[in-house]
Amino acid sequence: MMSSSKNGKSFHKFFESWLVKQSQDLDELVRVSKEYKNNNDMMLSPLIHSVVKHYEEYYREKSRYATSDVLGMLHPSWLSNLEDAFLWIGGWRPSMAFHLLYSKSGIQLEANLHELIRGFSKEDLGNLSGNQLGLINELQHKTISEERKLSENLAIVQESLADTSMVELSHVVSELMRDQLVVHEEEEKISKNISKKEESLLDLLKKADDLRLSTIKEILRISTPIQSVHFLIAAAELHLRIHEWGKNKDALLSPHKWSCQTINDEGTSVRN
Repeated sequence: MMSSSKNGKSFHKFFESWLVKQSQDLDELVRVSKEYKNNNDMMLSPLIHSVVKHYEEYYREKSRYATSDVLGMLHPSWLSNLEDAFLWIGGWRPSMAFHLLYSKSGIQLEANLHELIRGFSKEDLGNLSGNQLGLINELQHKTISEERKLSENLAIVQESLADTSMVELSHVVSELMRDQLVVHEEEEKISKNISKKEESLLDLLKKADDLRLSTIKEILRISTPIQSVHFLIAAAELHLRIHEWGKNKDALLSPHKWSCQTINDEGTSVRN
């Protein structure tokens, strides 16, 4: 099994390369959105498919690394304090995708209001149909329900940190330490107990990531190709800018946090 430290550094390397890929995807999405002409969906589908594949790649790699270091995935060192403060089970809340969608829809609707009054419509998120809004609303309720179930299960796992076995173990080990006795015989019990909780956390993380990915896919399924492009643009812009703003804020508060880096034996730049 890969050590937690090496595992974290390796995923950090993957994450940084994935951000570059997301930035490239964003440039291409913006380009095709500007070149788009009505009913020219054939040019959009391959790009949308490619972007979705990149999201699938991200969650596939995350799942692989989480198997050997779930705690590192739940509290990632490669994210800023700003991003960390808004994490939900190691990532973004799936319900946030709907807030993003409605926000962008409102912005684009307002921007195109004069054209709508004149009887012209623009193919973007400001032009969602009544049927689409109904499907999105249904999906939102379903997603929120799944999100709540996972939050409740997370609370159960978190509360288990103070279950009978943990309280008893903490007392036994504390007594041994007070008597200056060796605690090696209890280490196996401690390891097994914590491992069970890590397994529960891993299961929750994978389910949360599955919900995140399926939410994106379902929104894209409901949207037209050009609407999907605009949604993916908004998602990438928000993710990349928040990551950037968070890093900048951390650098101001703690200059050495991001500027002072070490290079590991794989050539990966990692935070100290």
